[in-house]
Amino acid sequence: MEKYEIEFPLNTSSSLLYMRLSTPSGLGEWFADDVFVAQDKFIFVWEKNEQIAFLKENRKNEKVKFKWEDSNDNEYFEFSIRNNPVTGDNALIITDFAENSEEKEDAIQLWKKQVSKLKSVLGL
Repeated sequence: MEKYEIEFPLNTSSSLLYMRLSTPSGLGEWFADDVFVAQDKFIFVWEKNEQIAFLKENRKNEKVKFKWEDSNDNEYFEFSIRNNPVTGDNALIITDFAENSEEKEDAIQLWKKQVSKLKSVLGL
């Protein structure tokens, strides 16, 4: 598996962005059709199909890290908020894994589509 990162500049506050990355209601606005949570287990729903991810790390206004239930131990997906101290602008950094370059390109296109929905939700 190949690890990759994608950066999306987002001119919004860290706290507003963090809410959309870490809560079921926030994730349900852009990432999945619906999201349910039970302790550290997040249940993501797309077109009536469910996929379970475990919350592995959660740092307020900084980072949220998930591991899919059926993925290898060293694979995860992560949302990080990076602040540029000079400009004050924030960026969303998405870390994910892909098996090959074709899967990586497909995944990047999907992330771009999802982040476009996130920008719309944020009014950007």
